[in-house]
Amino acid sequence: MLSKNKIKFIRSLESKKQRSQTGFFIAEGNKLVADLLPFFNCELLVAKPSWMATQGDLPVRELIAADEDDISRASLLKNPQDVIAVFTQPKRHLDKESLKNELTLVLDGIQDPGNLGTIIRLADWFGIRNLICSPDTADVYNPKTVQASMGGIVHVQVFYELLPELLDELTSLPVYGTFLNGRTLYEEKLTANGLIVMGNEGNGIRPEVEQRITNRLRIPNFPPGTESTDSLNVATATAIVCAEFRRQQIYPV
Repeated sequence: MLSKNKIKFIRSLESKKQRSQTGFFIAEGNKLVADLLPFFNCELLVAKPSWMATQGDLPVRELIAADEDDISRASLLKNPQDVIAVFTQPKRHLDKESLKNELTLVLDGIQDPGNLGTIIRLADWFGIRNLICSPDTADVYNPKTVQASMGGIVHVQVFYELLPELLDELTSLPVYGTFLNGRTLYEEKLTANGLIVMGNEGNGIRPEVEQRITNRLRIPNFPPGTESTDSLNVATATAIVCAEFRRQQIYPV
């Protein structure tokens, strides 16, 4: 049976302060937890016996069998599944030198944890292994971010850096950003390495970061010249930009 103290501990990890103090994060869902278990140290796993029976030996520090009511009381989801896991946040170091040979996403003030999680999932799909965020970007270990990443946090390393200073250290790389007055994405020759900056949902890329961008891109609407919404969701825009970068690697313009 799941104790009240364990339930309180699990639910406390919804708070960024508590995640920072403990060094833990929470993941929920049958597939998500199974995907994360081989890659992150698991402090606590709470699951229905039926789910446990499908997993074999579970590499966890503490294992608790629970029924549906227990899981519902501990869960942060509207529709809880069969398992909740508490993982240890890994310690990672940004190798800035390696960025010179890769395509890297840079997020400037992304506020919505769902958007961040979706972008992590996109980065994983397009083979982008490093994601660099401004300090005020949503927390990668927010439960909503973890959920939206759909396991992408296994393969994509997320770092938090002061962006102006970082970009000043990487002046040898092209720095791309999306703007309403940029050059059309599909007419620009895109490189296999570089930094792609995506801005805040409402305000875009802040001025001190914008002044360090070397290549201004625009995602054109269709048909050209017609009136439409003035912007795209940042995760949608990221998907379009990343797809074109990778397309040009396979089919150069």
